[in-house]
Amino acid sequence: MGLRNPKKLAHQGRSLAEILAAHERFFRGQDGDLQGVNLSGAILRRANLEGADLRGAKLPGADFSSALLRKADLRNTDMTESVLAGADLTEAQASGVEFFRCDLSNANFERALLRNANFRGANVRGARFRGADMGVTILRETDLTGADLSGVDLSTTLLPRNYSPGLAKE
Repeated sequence: MGLRNPKKLAHQGRSLAEILAAHERFFRGQDGDLQGVNLSGAILRRANLEGADLRGAKLPGADFSSALLRKADLRNTDMTESVLAGADLTEAQASGVEFFRCDLSNANFERALLRNANFRGANVRGARFRGADMGVTILRETDLTGADLSGVDLSTTLLPRNYSPGLAKE
């Protein structure tokens, strides 16, 4: 039967040769394009994904504990029930991300773009959001105790019922 020509094999409209070349560039740190990848349940603890392009990726249940995601492009990814405890998402582009029921304890979101993100039911204890853009972000059913929201405009954010800014810093 033999091996097929990788240029003729395709997955989601991209040839296997293109996919392998992109993976090699990423592995060598030359290109962080993982756009649309399905890494559901992947274990990526302490992974260095700084500046990676993960737009539209499917990442539910993935473990990004203590991962470096500084300046990563995570727009419109699904991270439902993922673990990002202690992850560094400083200046990440995370608009439209589904952080539903995620463990974001002690994560760093300083100066991140989090517009239209869903944090419902997420654990954000000790998370730092200083200077983040959280316009129209959903924080309903989220315990904000211990979260640092200093410098964040919450005027269009959907906050938990009975939320008081003083509670977040306790």
